[in-house]
Amino acid sequence: MVITFSGVLTGILLAPMVGAVVILLLKPEAKEQARIIAAVTMGIVLLLSMGVFFGYSVDDANAVAEQYAQASDGEVVTPYFAFEDHIQWVESIGISWHLGVDGISAPMVLLTALAGFAGVLISWGIEDRTREFMAFFLLLVAGVFGVFMAVDMFVLFFFYELAIFPMYFLIVIWGWKETRQYAAMKLTLYILVGSVLALIGMLVLYFKAAEATGVYSFDFVDLHKAAQMGIFDKPFSSVWKGASTAEIWFPLVFIGFGVLAGIWPFHNWSPDGHVAAPTAVSMIHAGVLMKLGAFAALRVGVELMPNGARVHLPWIIFLTLVNVVYGAFIAMRQRDFKYVIGFSSVSHMGLVSMGFATMNLTGMTGAGLQMFSHGVMTALFFACVGMVYDRAHTRDIPSLGGFAQKLPWVAVAFIIGGFVSMGMPGLSGFVAEFPIFVGLWKRPVFDAPAGWFGGSFNYYGVIALLAVLGIIVTAAYVLRVVGQVFFGEFNAERFPHISAIRVQDKIALILLVTWLIALGVYPRLMAPMIESGVKPIVSLLGG
Repeated sequence: MVITFSGVLTGILLAPMVGAVVILLLKPEAKEQARIIAAVTMGIVLLLSMGVFFGYSVDDANAVAEQYAQASDGEVVTPYFAFEDHIQWVESIGISWHLGVDGISAPMVLLTALAGFAGVLISWGIEDRTREFMAFFLLLVAGVFGVFMAVDMFVLFFFYELAIFPMYFLIVIWGWKETRQYAAMKLTLYILVGSVLALIGMLVLYFKAAEATGVYSFDFVDLHKAAQMGIFDKPFSSVWKGASTAEIWFPLVFIGFGVLAGIWPFHNWSPDGHVAAPTAVSMIHAGVLMKLGAFAALRVGVELMPNGARVHLPWIIFLTLVNVVYGAFIAMRQRDFKYVIGFSSVSHMGLVSMGFATMNLTGMTGAGLQMFSHGVMTALFFACVGMVYDRAHTRDIPSLGGFAQKLPWVAVAFIIGGFVSMGMPGLSGFVAEFPIFVGLWKRPVFDAPAGWFGGSFNYYGVIALLAVLGIIVTAAYVLRVVGQVFFGEFNAERFPHISAIRVQDKIALILLVTWLIALGVYPRLMAPMIESGVKPIVSLLGG
């Protein structure tokens, strides 16, 4: 039975899958056709994603957010999703094809389309099994879209897993020969273990909601209503009447998904995966795939178990602090150009989780902006690294130098990305990071037990001050890399033939840089949308 169907989100999700099938039907030697089909497919998806982003009604979302703010204890409010596609699928166990976007996921859909389209353009020069590469890449993008759009938890987990397996083959077959087998297996095992923990937690919520309501449903709307009714705040076991379901299962769900977000100490797979992957896959991997973990942790963990979040995020924030500071210091010590960006991603993703842990409107809005800003910035970084490596055939930073003379487009793009990474005012990095630090200083919105927030000691403020170290070190390693790679004397004897970048590469760089500047100059392009998606969560947390 069809409940509602706009078709836009289903079209965005299915287009890459259809494109992948069409490409696989081509002859192996039809490399140019495979590239064109992939580019046209992602171009159409990008236009549709921009339509979703600019067509999203912030006013409607804010109206629903106001209902959350005014709701009394136990009162149920239906969450707002735009462009919904909702069709009953397996009614006996409550699975439905339910897609929709809110103020948090709509920017993520746009981010995926930007990184996917740019990734296809950057991969134009791949000659080894081009057909298979483009097909796997489109499947990877489809999996990412599915997670950001899913309103049904079964659909979310299905696409969450779907995004992992193309990544494995893309790294093993087309990745860096030195480490691709090790990195691909390490990535897959880490993420699978984390996703199993998250799956168990999701099933617990599914059965607990069914036990209380008599309705078996994976639909997020139904589970969200169960959360508002306090079903997950009841004792988990009738035998042990201590901790509630939310208090027990929140850390497993949040950290299970957080493995993909690179949360410390489960981040170790991430830099190796970034380095071993081909350029376009690194762009999706660091730019988008890590956001899947953060998004799913927020959607399933914080939104469905807000009381669990209130108990556990105050200590999880210490893990995110290690991400921010440790990741920056390790990036500073790297000689490999790509490893610098890999550990930089670990550091910046720590800011996303830290923003969630503030549990107030300012910090969580900053986290949403950081997901988009970091996604575009990191895609740009890896694109630039790939262009240098493809021509110099080395990523050893001390061996490079003066490449701004030969690759001026790459140098300018990397410097802009570096300024974003440093949080320079006027660019998206500042717009995203500053609210996170303000949110840290404000502390969570609710009255918490004295064991965490009571008294005059504001340890969230101390965390903010310590996290600033990450920003300082980021500036240091960005300036070091820019100086050693793009400036100084160019070694013409070692690099006698450095070709200019292709037109497709220039288009990709312009596309990514434009969004970094636009969001920095005009934050209202995205900030009100993310804020409208965050408001209901803050209300559930007690604000």
